[in-house]
Amino acid sequence: MPPENSEQCNWFAEELQPHEAELRAWLCNRFPSELDFDDIVQEAFVSAWKAHEKGVLKHPKAFLFGAARKLALRSLRTRKVRGYDTMVQIEDCEILDEKGGVQETVARNQDLQILTLAIQSLPDRCRQIFTLRKVYGMTQKEIAHKLDLSPRTVNAQITIGLHKCAKYVRNYCGERAG
Repeated sequence: MPPENSEQCNWFAEELQPHEAELRAWLCNRFPSELDFDDIVQEAFVSAWKAHEKGVLKHPKAFLFGAARKLALRSLRTRKVRGYDTMVQIEDCEILDEKGGVQETVARNQDLQILTLAIQSLPDRCRQIFTLRKVYGMTQKEIAHKLDLSPRTVNAQITIGLHKCAKYVRNYCGERAG
């Protein structure tokens, strides 16, 4: 429901619109990128607007974020119920690489676990950008567009992520050796 008069427009512009970028970033950091964040944000705005019209809205920002969270969770549940989640057959997974021995497989799994811990130790935005680039294979330009950042910021965050992950792995391996 679009605002109909200048008072309603002012309320929307002052109480909801300033939180849009923060809300998008919050959603991107907490939910899978397959969700349609544009729809979730717009639906959250509509929910907040309706609550405001009914006179039950006391804390617009908190309501907006709560509504977005509920909408994102509902969308995830809907995807699972409809079978949108990609399922991998157990036969397709190479849990044990028959080419290498068990020791090599265990060593690879330990390396993967250390790398996972290193990535998890990154700051939120850096981790998100690093994961989009290195795990999902998105280009820096795609990431910049998706997160509404400059390509330079994306490049800097990837570089920071690489350095911090390398330092984490060095420190982890140094502790284990010592």
